[in-house]
Amino acid sequence: MTPLAFEDIIRRLRAWPFPVGIDGVVGIATGGIVPAALVAQQLGVGLKLIALNYRDEANEPRHTAPRLLAPVPDLGAWRRVLLVDDVHVSGRSWQAARACLPAEIEVLPFVLKGRADFALIRDIEGCVQWPWRVG
Repeated sequence: MTPLAFEDIIRRLRAWPFPVGIDGVVGIATGGIVPAALVAQQLGVGLKLIALNYRDEANEPRHTAPRLLAPVPDLGAWRRVLLVDDVHVSGRSWQAARACLPAEIEVLPFVLKGRADFALIRDIEGCVQWPWRVG
């Protein structure tokens, strides 16, 4: 497991070519809370959370499909959002979260780690140790 420092993540976020015109960030809780907060702060936009649960702390599926744990947040006037999670493994959590959001809203994906074009960290193989995870 490769440890990452906040400074490394912030440096990468500052260099990322985020799309323009983002109205807000929606984080997929719980793993996406800190990444979404960092992205929202970097972009200077608001943050809302959608609470889903699919994987356990060992990154193994806990349920057959992601489960919505709380009401979906009202996005108000937001029309273009980044939907942020910590990792992209199967994409099931992201797809489930997207399905919960209004169809007329443009939703762009962003994750910190994964094998996808919209992943911040693609140069580290295997699992990483996030600096906000303790224990």
